[in-house]
Amino acid sequence: MLSISLVDINIATTYYHSKTSIPQGVNQPMNKSDLIRMLAEKEGLTLKTAESAVNAIFNSIEQALAQGDRVEIRGFGSFKLKDYEGYKGRNPKTGESIKVQPKKLPVFKVGKELKERTDIEGD
Repeated sequence: MLSISLVDINIATTYYHSKTSIPQGVNQPMNKSDLIRMLAEKEGLTLKTAESAVNAIFNSIEQALAQGDRVEIRGFGSFKLKDYEGYKGRNPKTGESIKVQPKKLPVFKVGKELKERTDIEGD
């Protein structure tokens, strides 16, 4: 059984991908492969098992959003679909006026606890 919690992942720590040369003082974003590797190391899992766990979580969130549901992870944040109205836009190459259709896109709202844990410099 997985015992990792979101608190165990130190978001404030700069995480460097082993194959990338990062200039000093520049943060490297954690990608999905890095997350899988971290989970496997922390919990003593194989990479395949950790990948299955991460994929299951992402797929569950994606499926819930596709059904119009809100996904709330206490202490972390919530995902939901946001409606965006259509508008008149402009093609940047031709300057031609175009109609942009209304759409729904996923948005993430940071939870209070995550916000407090990541407020390193007291911003």
